[in-house]
Amino acid sequence: MSRRVFGVLLLAPALLLAGCGSSAPPEVTFTVGGQAKTTGPTQYCDLQLTNCKDDSGAEVRLPVPAGTAVQVAVPAGISETPWHVVFSYRGPDGKQVDGRSPVFAPKAQKDYTLELPDQGDQLLTAQVQQFGPAPVTDPETGEVEFPVRGSWVLIAAGG
Repeated sequence: MSRRVFGVLLLAPALLLAGCGSSAPPEVTFTVGGQAKTTGPTQYCDLQLTNCKDDSGAEVRLPVPAGTAVQVAVPAGISETPWHVVFSYRGPDGKQVDGRSPVFAPKAQKDYTLELPDQGDQLLTAQVQQFGPAPVTDPETGEVEFPVRGSWVLIAAGG
Protein backbone atom coordinates (compact mmCIF):
# COMPACT_ATOMS: atom_id res chain seq x y z
CA MET A 1 0.00 0.00 0.00
CA SER A 2 1.44 3.39 -0.94
CA ARG A 3 1.92 6.14 1.65
CA ARG A 4 -0.61 8.32 -0.16
CA VAL A 5 -3.39 5.68 0.04
CA PHE A 6 -2.49 4.89 3.68
CA GLY A 7 -2.66 8.61 4.56
CA VAL A 8 -6.09 8.95 2.93
CA LEU A 9 -7.35 5.89 4.82
CA LEU A 10 -6.20 7.39 8.12
CA LEU A 11 -7.77 10.74 7.32
CA ALA A 12 -11.15 9.39 6.16
CA PRO A 13 -12.49 8.39 9.62
CA ALA A 14 -11.48 11.78 11.06
CA LEU A 15 -13.33 13.60 8.30
CA LEU A 16 -16.36 11.38 8.77
CA LEU A 17 -16.44 12.07 12.52
CA ALA A 18 -15.94 15.80 12.00
CA GLY A 19 -18.88 15.85 9.60
CA CYS A 20 -21.10 14.00 12.06
CA GLY A 21 -20.31 16.43 14.88
CA SER A 22 -21.22 19.48 12.86
CA SER A 23 -24.72 18.22 12.06
CA ALA A 24 -25.71 17.64 15.69
CA PRO A 25 -28.24 20.19 16.96
CA PRO A 26 -26.96 22.68 19.53
CA GLU A 27 -27.63 22.25 23.26
CA VAL A 28 -28.94 24.79 25.77
CA THR A 29 -28.08 25.00 29.47
CA PHE A 30 -30.65 26.05 32.09
CA THR A 31 -29.26 26.92 35.56
CA VAL A 32 -31.25 27.46 38.75
CA GLY A 33 -29.57 28.13 42.10
CA GLY A 34 -26.27 26.62 40.94
CA GLN A 35 -27.87 23.46 39.53
CA ALA A 36 -27.44 23.23 35.75
CA LYS A 37 -28.94 20.93 33.15
CA THR A 38 -27.99 20.85 29.49
CA THR A 39 -30.36 19.52 26.86
CA GLY A 40 -30.88 19.08 23.18
CA PRO A 41 -33.94 20.40 21.36
CA THR A 42 -37.44 19.02 21.70
CA GLN A 43 -37.87 20.08 18.06
CA TYR A 44 -35.18 20.93 15.52
CA CYS A 45 -35.49 21.60 11.79
CA ASP A 46 -33.16 22.19 8.88
CA LEU A 47 -32.78 25.75 7.62
CA GLN A 48 -35.71 25.40 5.19
CA LEU A 49 -37.98 23.90 7.90
CA THR A 50 -38.62 20.93 5.61
CA ASN A 51 -36.94 18.23 7.72
CA CYS A 52 -37.85 18.42 11.41
CA LYS A 53 -37.18 16.00 14.25
CA ASP A 54 -39.08 15.89 17.54
CA ASP A 55 -37.77 14.58 20.86
CA SER A 56 -40.19 15.15 23.73
CA GLY A 57 -37.73 13.31 25.97
CA ALA A 58 -35.29 16.21 25.63
CA GLU A 59 -37.27 18.33 28.11
CA VAL A 60 -35.32 19.00 31.30
CA ARG A 61 -36.78 19.37 34.77
CA LEU A 62 -35.33 21.51 37.54
CA PRO A 63 -36.74 22.69 40.86
CA VAL A 64 -37.46 26.42 40.56
CA PRO A 65 -38.61 27.97 43.84
CA ALA A 66 -41.00 30.91 43.51
CA GLY A 67 -39.19 34.14 42.73
CA THR A 68 -35.98 32.36 41.63
CA ALA A 69 -34.19 33.49 38.46
CA VAL A 70 -33.31 31.02 35.70
CA GLN A 71 -30.07 31.46 33.78
CA VAL A 72 -30.23 30.42 30.13
CA ALA A 73 -27.03 29.88 28.13
CA VAL A 74 -27.01 29.18 24.40
CA PRO A 75 -24.07 28.20 22.16
CA ALA A 76 -22.95 29.99 18.99
CA GLY A 77 -25.18 27.70 16.91
CA ILE A 78 -28.16 29.53 18.42
CA SER A 79 -26.75 32.94 19.34
CA GLU A 80 -25.66 33.56 15.74
CA THR A 81 -29.36 33.63 14.77
CA PRO A 82 -32.36 35.47 16.24
CA TRP A 83 -33.70 33.74 19.38
CA HIS A 84 -35.78 34.43 22.47
CA VAL A 85 -37.22 32.78 25.59
CA VAL A 86 -40.95 32.19 26.01
CA PHE A 87 -42.28 31.22 29.42
CA SER A 88 -45.36 30.59 31.54
CA TYR A 89 -45.77 31.19 35.24
CA ARG A 90 -48.45 31.18 37.90
CA GLY A 91 -48.93 34.48 39.70
CA PRO A 92 -49.73 34.85 43.41
CA ASP A 93 -53.43 34.95 42.44
CA GLY A 94 -53.13 31.47 40.88
CA LYS A 95 -53.64 32.64 37.29
CA GLN A 96 -51.30 31.47 34.53
CA VAL A 97 -49.42 34.21 32.69
CA ASP A 98 -47.50 33.78 29.43
CA GLY A 99 -44.55 35.99 28.53
CA ARG A 100 -41.44 36.26 26.42
CA SER A 101 -38.08 37.93 26.45
CA PRO A 102 -37.04 40.40 23.79
CA VAL A 103 -35.91 38.83 20.51
CA PHE A 104 -32.11 38.80 20.53
CA ALA A 105 -30.46 39.82 17.27
CA PRO A 106 -27.87 37.50 15.70
CA LYS A 107 -24.59 37.54 17.64
CA ALA A 108 -26.05 39.96 20.21
CA GLN A 109 -25.90 37.70 23.27
CA LYS A 110 -25.34 34.13 24.42
CA ASP A 111 -27.26 34.19 27.69
CA TYR A 112 -30.38 35.50 29.35
CA THR A 113 -31.59 35.72 32.93
CA LEU A 114 -35.30 35.01 33.28
CA GLU A 115 -36.68 36.92 36.25
CA LEU A 116 -40.41 36.96 36.91
CA PRO A 117 -42.14 40.22 37.93
CA ASP A 118 -43.17 39.27 41.49
CA GLN A 119 -41.35 37.27 44.19
CA GLY A 120 -44.45 35.08 44.58
CA ASP A 121 -44.54 34.12 40.89
CA GLN A 122 -43.94 30.41 40.20
CA LEU A 123 -42.31 29.49 36.89
CA LEU A 124 -44.05 26.65 35.04
CA THR A 125 -42.06 26.38 31.80
CA ALA A 126 -39.32 28.18 29.92
CA GLN A 127 -38.50 27.56 26.30
CA VAL A 128 -35.65 28.81 24.13
CA GLN A 129 -36.83 29.30 20.57
CA GLN A 130 -34.41 29.71 17.69
CA PHE A 131 -35.91 31.45 14.69
CA GLY A 132 -35.50 29.99 11.21
CA PRO A 133 -36.09 31.62 7.86
CA ALA A 134 -37.20 35.23 7.45
CA PRO A 135 -40.65 36.16 8.77
CA VAL A 136 -43.61 35.75 6.42
CA THR A 137 -47.05 37.31 6.32
CA ASP A 138 -50.04 35.00 6.58
CA PRO A 139 -52.16 35.89 3.52
CA GLU A 140 -55.42 35.06 5.34
CA THR A 141 -54.85 36.99 8.56
CA GLY A 142 -52.24 39.56 7.50
CA GLU A 143 -50.25 38.71 10.64
CA VAL A 144 -46.49 38.33 10.50
CA GLU A 145 -45.32 34.82 11.42
CA PHE A 146 -41.84 34.10 12.73
CA PRO A 147 -40.89 30.52 11.83
CA VAL A 148 -39.23 28.67 14.72
CA ARG A 149 -36.37 26.33 13.79
CA GLY A 150 -35.74 24.78 17.20
CA SER A 151 -37.08 24.65 20.76
CA TRP A 152 -35.35 23.72 24.05
CA VAL A 153 -37.67 23.23 27.05
CA LEU A 154 -37.36 23.51 30.84
CA ILE A 155 -40.21 22.19 32.97
CA ALA A 156 -40.05 23.89 36.37
CA ALA A 157 -40.81 22.05 39.56
CA GLY A 158 -41.91 24.09 42.56
CA GLY A 159 -39.19 24.54 45.14
